[in-house]
Amino acid sequence: MIKKTILLTTVAIFLMTGCVTKTGTGAVVGGGLGALIGQAIGKDTKGTLIGAGIGAAVGGAIGNQEDAKDKNKK
Repeated sequence: MIKKTILLTTVAIFLMTGCVTKTGTGAVVGGGLGALIGQAIGKDTKGTLIGAGIGAAVGGAIGNQEDAKDKNKK
């Protein structure tokens, strides 16, 4: 389980550096954090995947709002 957590964290950090929009960055960061939390709570793959999905959705939504704010400022 620890290997999965380390792998997911590494992938999330790697992908964070390539995101151009705040929506993409929010989805990746949210997915990574959600996966970590899901693993900690559920202690199984199902919990990890559920956490990743919820985290990505919430992170993407927050990032989308930030992108919209930036667009309105221009």
